[in-house]
Amino acid sequence: MKLVIASDHAGFPLKEEVRAYLAKAGHEVIDLGAYRVEPLDDYPDFAERVGEAIKRGDAPRGVLICGSGVGVCVAANKIPGIRAGMCHDTYSAHQGVEHDDMNVVVLGARIVGPALAFEVVDAFLRAHFVNTEERFVRRFNKVMAIEAKYLRGDGSANPA
Repeated sequence: MKLVIASDHAGFPLKEEVRAYLAKAGHEVIDLGAYRVEPLDDYPDFAERVGEAIKRGDAPRGVLICGSGVGVCVAANKIPGIRAGMCHDTYSAHQGVEHDDMNVVVLGARIVGPALAFEVVDAFLRAHFVNTEERFVRRFNKVMAIEAKYLRGDGSANPA
Protein backbone atom coordinates (compact mmCIF):
# COMPACT_ATOMS: atom_id res chain seq x y z
CA MET A 1 0.00 0.00 0.00
CA LYS A 2 1.10 3.55 -0.60
CA LEU A 3 1.07 5.72 2.50
CA VAL A 4 2.45 8.92 3.96
CA ILE A 5 4.27 9.20 7.28
CA ALA A 6 5.45 12.11 9.40
CA SER A 7 6.47 13.02 12.92
CA ASP A 8 7.77 15.86 14.99
CA HIS A 9 11.11 15.70 16.82
CA ALA A 10 9.66 13.64 19.68
CA GLY A 11 8.37 11.01 17.27
CA PHE A 12 11.34 11.04 14.92
CA PRO A 13 13.20 7.96 16.19
CA LEU A 14 10.05 5.81 16.14
CA LYS A 15 9.03 7.23 12.75
CA GLU A 16 12.35 6.13 11.30
CA GLU A 17 11.85 2.61 12.62
CA VAL A 18 8.24 2.40 11.42
CA ARG A 19 9.16 3.84 8.00
CA ALA A 20 11.94 1.27 7.54
CA TYR A 21 9.67 -1.55 8.73
CA LEU A 22 6.90 -0.59 6.29
CA ALA A 23 9.30 -0.20 3.37
CA LYS A 24 10.82 -3.61 4.09
CA ALA A 25 7.30 -5.08 4.14
CA GLY A 26 6.82 -3.78 0.59
CA HIS A 27 4.78 -0.64 1.21
CA GLU A 28 5.51 2.55 -0.69
CA VAL A 29 6.19 5.05 2.08
CA ILE A 30 6.31 8.80 1.41
CA ASP A 31 8.24 10.45 4.25
CA LEU A 32 7.02 13.98 4.94
CA GLY A 33 9.44 14.72 7.78
CA ALA A 34 10.85 15.38 10.22
CA TYR A 35 14.14 14.38 8.69
CA ARG A 36 16.19 14.92 11.86
CA VAL A 37 15.62 15.77 15.49
CA GLU A 38 14.84 19.48 15.56
CA PRO A 39 13.52 20.42 19.02
CA LEU A 40 11.96 23.65 17.74
CA ASP A 41 9.70 21.99 15.17
CA ASP A 42 5.94 21.98 15.75
CA TYR A 43 3.70 18.93 15.51
CA PRO A 44 0.80 20.73 13.73
CA ASP A 45 3.03 21.28 10.69
CA PHE A 46 3.55 17.54 10.25
CA ALA A 47 -0.10 16.71 10.86
CA GLU A 48 -1.02 19.19 8.15
CA ARG A 49 1.50 17.69 5.72
CA VAL A 50 -0.01 14.23 6.13
CA GLY A 51 -3.59 15.51 5.90
CA GLU A 52 -2.92 17.57 2.79
CA ALA A 53 -1.10 14.68 1.11
CA ILE A 54 -4.08 12.39 1.70
CA LYS A 55 -6.51 15.04 0.47
CA ARG A 56 -4.42 15.50 -2.71
CA GLY A 57 -4.53 11.78 -3.33
CA ASP A 58 -0.81 11.19 -2.83
CA ALA A 59 -1.75 8.18 -0.68
CA PRO A 60 -4.99 6.82 0.79
CA ARG A 61 -3.68 6.50 4.36
CA GLY A 62 -1.10 7.93 6.72
CA VAL A 63 0.86 7.44 9.90
CA LEU A 64 1.54 10.29 12.34
CA ILE A 65 3.80 10.15 15.37
CA CYS A 66 4.59 12.62 18.13
CA GLY A 67 5.53 12.22 21.78
CA SER A 68 2.11 11.27 23.15
CA GLY A 69 0.17 11.10 19.88
CA VAL A 70 -2.41 13.56 21.19
CA GLY A 71 -1.12 16.71 19.50
CA VAL A 72 -0.86 15.36 15.97
CA CYS A 73 -4.21 13.58 16.38
CA VAL A 74 -5.99 16.78 17.37
CA ALA A 75 -4.31 18.77 14.59
CA ALA A 76 -4.94 16.18 11.87
CA ASN A 77 -8.64 15.96 12.73
CA LYS A 78 -9.05 19.67 11.99
CA ILE A 79 -8.49 18.91 8.30
CA PRO A 80 -11.71 18.06 6.46
CA GLY A 81 -11.67 14.50 5.19
CA ILE A 82 -9.09 13.32 7.71
CA ARG A 83 -10.18 10.76 10.25
CA ALA A 84 -7.21 10.23 12.55
CA GLY A 85 -7.27 7.92 15.54
CA MET A 86 -4.69 7.47 18.23
CA CYS A 87 -4.07 3.75 18.55
CA HIS A 88 -1.79 2.10 21.05
CA ASP A 89 -3.30 -1.35 20.53
CA THR A 90 -4.10 -3.49 17.51
CA TYR A 91 -7.84 -3.71 18.19
CA SER A 92 -8.33 0.07 17.95
CA ALA A 93 -6.16 0.18 14.83
CA HIS A 94 -8.27 -2.25 12.82
CA GLN A 95 -11.62 -1.35 14.41
CA GLY A 96 -11.06 2.34 13.63
CA VAL A 97 -10.77 1.50 9.94
CA GLU A 98 -13.52 -1.14 9.88
CA HIS A 99 -16.15 0.89 11.71
CA ASP A 100 -15.11 4.52 11.19
CA ASP A 101 -13.08 4.54 7.95
CA MET A 102 -10.07 5.95 9.83
CA ASN A 103 -7.42 7.05 7.32
CA VAL A 104 -4.61 8.11 9.67
CA VAL A 105 -3.22 6.06 12.52
CA VAL A 106 -1.52 8.04 15.27
CA LEU A 107 1.15 6.74 17.62
CA GLY A 108 2.77 8.18 20.71
CA ALA A 109 6.50 7.52 20.64
CA ARG A 110 6.74 7.94 24.40
CA ILE A 111 3.90 5.44 24.86
CA VAL A 112 4.67 2.53 22.51
CA GLY A 113 7.90 0.88 21.43
CA PRO A 114 8.82 -0.29 17.96
CA ALA A 115 7.48 -3.86 18.27
CA LEU A 116 3.99 -2.72 19.27
CA ALA A 117 4.09 0.13 16.73
CA PHE A 118 4.76 -2.41 13.97
CA GLU A 119 1.80 -4.54 15.08
CA VAL A 120 -0.47 -1.48 15.26
CA VAL A 121 0.39 -0.22 11.77
CA ASP A 122 0.03 -3.75 10.37
CA ALA A 123 -3.48 -4.01 11.86
CA PHE A 124 -4.34 -0.55 10.48
CA LEU A 125 -3.12 -1.35 6.98
CA ARG A 126 -4.80 -4.78 6.78
CA ALA A 127 -8.20 -3.40 7.76
CA HIS A 128 -10.97 -2.24 5.41
CA PHE A 129 -14.09 -0.18 6.08
CA VAL A 130 -17.13 -2.43 6.56
CA ASN A 131 -19.35 -0.52 4.15
CA THR A 132 -21.70 -3.47 3.78
CA GLU A 133 -23.15 -3.09 7.29
CA GLU A 134 -25.87 -0.47 7.47
CA ARG A 135 -25.02 0.62 11.02
CA PHE A 136 -21.42 1.50 10.13
CA VAL A 137 -22.46 3.35 6.97
CA ARG A 138 -25.20 5.22 8.88
CA ARG A 139 -22.74 6.31 11.58
CA PHE A 140 -20.07 7.26 9.06
CA ASN A 141 -22.61 9.38 7.17
CA LYS A 142 -23.54 11.14 10.41
CA VAL A 143 -19.88 11.97 11.05
CA MET A 144 -19.55 13.33 7.52
CA ALA A 145 -22.73 15.39 8.02
CA ILE A 146 -21.23 16.97 11.16
CA GLU A 147 -18.09 17.85 9.22
CA ALA A 148 -20.11 19.33 6.34
CA LYS A 149 -22.28 21.34 8.74
CA TYR A 150 -19.30 23.07 10.30
CA LEU A 151 -17.56 23.56 6.96
CA ARG A 152 -20.69 25.42 5.78
CA GLY A 153 -20.66 27.52 8.93
CA ASP A 154 -24.02 26.22 10.15
CA GLY A 155 -22.62 25.11 13.50
CA SER A 156 -22.88 27.30 16.53
CA ALA A 157 -19.71 28.37 18.30
CA ASN A 158 -21.68 28.68 21.51
CA PRO A 159 -22.49 25.57 23.53
CA ALA A 160 -26.16 24.96 24.26
